Amino acid sequence: MVLTQRSTPVVVPVLETARLRLRGHRQDDFADRCAMWADPVVTRHIGGNPFPPENVWSTLLRCVGHWAVLGYGYWVIEDRETGKFVGEAGFADFKRDITPSFDGMPEIGWALSSWAHGRGFATEAVRAMLAWADGHFGDTPSVCMIDPENAASIRVALKCGYRETDRTTYKGEPTILFRRDAAKTG
Repeated sequence: MVLTQRSTPVVVPVLETARLRLRGHRQDDFADRCAMWADPVVTRHIGGNPFPPENVWSTLLRCVGHWAVLGYGYWVIEDRETGKFVGEAGFADFKRDITPSFDGMPEIGWALSSWAHGRGFATEAVRAMLAWADGHFGDTPSVCMIDPENAASIRVALKCGYRETDRTTYKGEPTILFRRDAAKTG
């Protein structure tokens, strides 16, 4: 099999809020991502262990690949004023083996550097992404899964219109599933 270079670049929309800019991932985000994903405060509710650089690199490529293949994906979140890396958030289809299934529904997620916790950045970014999603996913609802001990992310989900639908397990660990119906536009 011969791989050919894509003739047209993937254009990731840039979203802006009062304090944040959400943009596509770049290779030079790798160091900031490594620092964030090596922080046990960040990974406490996302797998439980810091991520080695190899995993951070493969997830960076997965972020780019989602946009190329599905037309949606994750954004880097940065401070609009300083350009400082805040975290990342977006929509994905991870083909999770979970019951109940949420195949066909974009899964939203977010992770912020520990310095950015508690400042309202996650809610601000999620609201911007949902405004974008309401114009792009039609009537398709979105879902998220959150560790039951992650009270901060549960608060963000509830503030942004998600409601708890199920308590289940994923990879042997308890998780809560949330769903948000698309906002009616037009």
